[in-house]
Amino acid sequence: MKYTALLLFLSFYININSQENYNSESYRVTLGDIESKTFSKDSTANALVIYEKGNSYVSKNDFDLRTEEKHKIKILKREGFEHATVEIHLYSNGSRVEKVEKILATTYTIIDGEVIKTKLDEENIFTEKYDENHTLVKFTLPNVKVGSVISYSYTIISPFMMKYHGWDFQGSIPKLYSEYTPSIPGNWEYNIKLVGGQKLAINESEVEKNCLIAGNGASSHCFNARYVMMDIPAFIEEDYMTSKSNYLIKIEYDLKTFRRFDGTLDHITKTWKTVDKELKTHPKIGKQLNKSVDLEEFLSADIINETDLLKKAQSIFKYVQNNYNWNEEYLIFSETSVKDLIKSKSGNVASINILLHNLLNESGIEVNPLLVSTRDNGFPTKVFPVLYDFNYLIVQVNINDKKFMLDATDSFLNFGEIPFRCLNQYGRLVDFKNGSNWVDLKPYKPSNIFYQANLHFNENGDLIGDIKSKRTGYHAFYKKKSFYSNKNEYLDKLENTFPYIGISDFDVTSEGKNSEDFKEAYNVEYNFDEAGNNIYLNPFLVKFFDENPFKLQERTYPIDFGYKDSYFYMFKFELNDNYKIVEMPQPKNVMLPNGSGQILFNATQIGNTVNVSLKIAFKKSIYNAEYYTYLKEFMNEVVNIQNNTIILVQKTN
Repeated sequence: MKYTALLLFLSFYININSQENYNSESYRVTLGDIESKTFSKDSTANALVIYEKGNSYVSKNDFDLRTEEKHKIKILKREGFEHATVEIHLYSNGSRVEKVEKILATTYTIIDGEVIKTKLDEENIFTEKYDENHTLVKFTLPNVKVGSVISYSYTIISPFMMKYHGWDFQGSIPKLYSEYTPSIPGNWEYNIKLVGGQKLAINESEVEKNCLIAGNGASSHCFNARYVMMDIPAFIEEDYMTSKSNYLIKIEYDLKTFRRFDGTLDHITKTWKTVDKELKTHPKIGKQLNKSVDLEEFLSADIINETDLLKKAQSIFKYVQNNYNWNEEYLIFSETSVKDLIKSKSGNVASINILLHNLLNESGIEVNPLLVSTRDNGFPTKVFPVLYDFNYLIVQVNINDKKFMLDATDSFLNFGEIPFRCLNQYGRLVDFKNGSNWVDLKPYKPSNIFYQANLHFNENGDLIGDIKSKRTGYHAFYKKKSFYSNKNEYLDKLENTFPYIGISDFDVTSEGKNSEDFKEAYNVEYNFDEAGNNIYLNPFLVKFFDENPFKLQERTYPIDFGYKDSYFYMFKFELNDNYKIVEMPQPKNVMLPNGSGQILFNATQIGNTVNVSLKIAFKKSIYNAEYYTYLKEFMNEVVNIQNNTIILVQKTN
């Protein structure tokens, strides 16, 4: 039996590998590339990059940056056809434009045992305007079928040396081989950043002398590098993550200094000290922040005369929240000024929070602007100042040595709360007197959910009871916004959540949309399953998680919840004299490594009273990728516990 099993395994292994004979060593398409049918390392992949290479260098003739790209891709499934459509993004700024040339593309397919090559016609290359500064050049490779190999190459010519081309080693499909060879003349010095935390398989460099020669005979040496990565897994997005740009394996360049051939030097990347000075005089930031305001034009006498600084700050915050609408624009350097905001009562993030800043400052409250990059925008780099990394502006106040972060764009936010979109680990606090510094972006208060459910039999033998709940922090914010924005829709959604429970006498018991918490209560009628003399009762009238959000085999990037939170559920059930319990769920106590999370579940019966409790605690807001397997099992336990049943049997006389 063992011998037979071994033969079967070897036969399967040989068969799989005989179907995979990819040439990942060159751009040349081989018969093995075309005949290979699978990718055993990732059976879910719809396409596979067999080989790709980028080569960037500065032209000796016109000093333009040229990037030559070559890509060879295997189409494994119909869903992979999207990778046969190529988009090349080109940037323009006035008369200076990026161009693409030498586009060559071919599809290789086996039909009736013969390799058919179909080339892209030039007439099928299209150009379209994307926005004021960007153009798209698009083409789709012809005659693509499942099993086809596509290859394409092109050269991008750019006059913009401010940002060197860079290279994405990782994408939405796996790659066997990815190589990038930049050549950078010594005139340009860049900050080089490898994102993604993965090591390069090959990292080589050398200096090429006199690679670039100016008209006056001056010359420059070049820094030539070769970066290679192999067997790169596809990046698959999943819940609880910030922007994928934080984790995709890639190499980026930002120009630090430019040295002309006459020896003069331009410092492109500045220090934060220099940036602070520039921000102070910037017409859309510093000058707006330094404008004085007449408090009597905005605030009531009660607010102006308030001596308690915390109460005054809270009132000013509420005033801005309730009187100015956010137009959902993030940009901090847009054309909308505070003056425009006051006139139209609507503006972007910066204008609303700068007005908040100015009112607080004029009222004698210590306040500073805080530059933020939202979760979808990626982390701002800490290595050197890059202002375009930031897309959001909030403020921080210091009252009696206690700091509060404020954002007045949403009327459902409480004083000290910032939107979830801003919980992106850290931001840059701008202080024109003492210099800017990095600060952590942390929630002001805990976020918790608490449910208490009670059931009993009435005189008709029906199961009836009530549910009470309380939410704090971000859990309260979401519920408040949902309920007060559309109460009827909220109630419809609540009723549809419980297919086997009838709801009546719904009531919100917290104090309006500005309450620190959200509390609700309602009566329920439980339509239980009855099989013969047995009743199957799921004690979880409310479920915190319907399914496990973690489904990947492996996750290489952190699990970022944004905030710590906990869930607590209590269920009390009063039996009558007609039934007895024959089966109860078993208790559970599950811990995450290092005490970073816990599930505590218990079910007991004392007399005719059944008590069930579940506590779920996430004690970290961010878990490293090493925790993924544990979190996956953790959430499996939560889902399984919530599917437990209590079995009741009817007593016999």
